[in-house]
Amino acid sequence: MDMKGFRPVNIGFGNIVIAQRIVAVVSPESAPVKRMIQEARENGTVIDATYGRKTKAVIVTDSGHTVLSALLPETISSRINTDDDTEQR
Repeated sequence: MDMKGFRPVNIGFGNIVIAQRIVAVVSPESAPVKRMIQEARENGTVIDATYGRKTKAVIVTDSGHTVLSALLPETISSRINTDDDTEQR
């Protein structure tokens, strides 16, 4: 697969998500997000990238996958935005 033009975003512990595939980055605290995670587990579309640590961010992708990260949503957002800033220069 040709990765040209795709921007990788580190979501912790060396795990990467392509920025263009991210639909939302949310906190896992609310009941609707917890239900969304449970449904993704049942459907087999959850990707747990926490390495056993507490889930602090839930990343929803355009492919319908739900990615769990141990980084805060603000950290992931700033990494996405930092990549945007450096790409424009």
